[in-house]
Amino acid sequence: MTLSKMCIIGLLCWAGLTGQVSATTVQFFGWGGSPQVNQYLQWVSKQTQARYDITVNHVKLADTSDAVTRVLAEKAAGNLANGSIDLLWINGENFAAMKQSHLLLSDWAGQLPNFALTQPDKNPSMRMDFGVATDGQEAPWGKAAMVFYYNQQQLSSPPTSLAELLDFARQHPGRFAYPLPDDFLGISFLKYAALALNPTRQQLLYQPVTDHALTRITQPLFDYLDTLHPLLWQQGEFFVRQASMLQQLFSDNEILLAFSFTAAEIPAAVSRFDLPKATRTYAMSDGSLSNVHFVAIPFNSARANAAKKVANFLLSPEAQAYKQRLDVWGDETVLAIDALPAAQQKLFQVQSHSSALAPGAYQKLLAEPHASWAPALRKAWYARYGARL
Repeated sequence: MTLSKMCIIGLLCWAGLTGQVSATTVQFFGWGGSPQVNQYLQWVSKQTQARYDITVNHVKLADTSDAVTRVLAEKAAGNLANGSIDLLWINGENFAAMKQSHLLLSDWAGQLPNFALTQPDKNPSMRMDFGVATDGQEAPWGKAAMVFYYNQQQLSSPPTSLAELLDFARQHPGRFAYPLPDDFLGISFLKYAALALNPTRQQLLYQPVTDHALTRITQPLFDYLDTLHPLLWQQGEFFVRQASMLQQLFSDNEILLAFSFTAAEIPAAVSRFDLPKATRTYAMSDGSLSNVHFVAIPFNSARANAAKKVANFLLSPEAQAYKQRLDVWGDETVLAIDALPAAQQKLFQVQSHSSALAPGAYQKLLAEPHASWAPALRKAWYARYGARL
């Protein structure tokens, strides 16, 4: 059976799968720091209103952990059926924490008709979140990988590996920075460095962290950072707190090199005149940290049926293609495009932009370490460098 036929069959049985849904509002909790994401979710709400009479209210978060704390508090207070969150944008350590505390609805994602379009049997990352099995508690929403960017009028040959990055920092002291590891981009830089600096020990990072493994992994990591930090912006005595500040430093010509976890963020910023027209995006040769992000339904949502409808729409070719457009969000689709009908494949045609990442630019994708490594690396980083901040 082809995916298109599976999708048609799934849509026909969708009402029976989730039950009838009357006019309602789904409370979608997710990071609100990107105008592009916020506008995309407004578009989603208009679509679900027209199709299902469901309004999507985007509750903007500064940190996804705030939502985790909210659901945990509701459970402790005995609110088991009328939670304030219906759908949550999540991945990584936040998902691991919610799964461990039994805060998420189980065994629903695989029932979504459009989930089949991801071909999960061929793409195991659709069922794994930072090394933790999703067990049907999350539906994939998009993919991303780390990229670096520079101004080609000021830098002709950017570093393409961690070793070259250190040489770059020696030649251009004060012109590179990374955020504190509290920030998603900051901890991502540490995980990328940990993987790249431990080529023969990478398997340790894909297992739950232990004290012994942490010591082995952080020895080369901290040796590297000890050398890099005095060469950073502000001599490593001050770190920006948010990824958005990194882009601002680049725009203000404070730094010559920056990085992002969303490749399309760069051409989008250039189009808005937030970054110089000569900005170029590229991927490191020693690997690009990559992951999938998901949506989940808290265990106590009173509108779980409506949330499933929204999650299924988020996985539709129409919504995935619109999300991938550079002028919308630029978030990479989780669908298996080659398996879609030709008409739907055309929806995903790549737009050209001089600042965009070139097709096939990723030379080596590095899967996210097990979710337990992020808090361990963060704690170890602060123990070593926090007193100097």
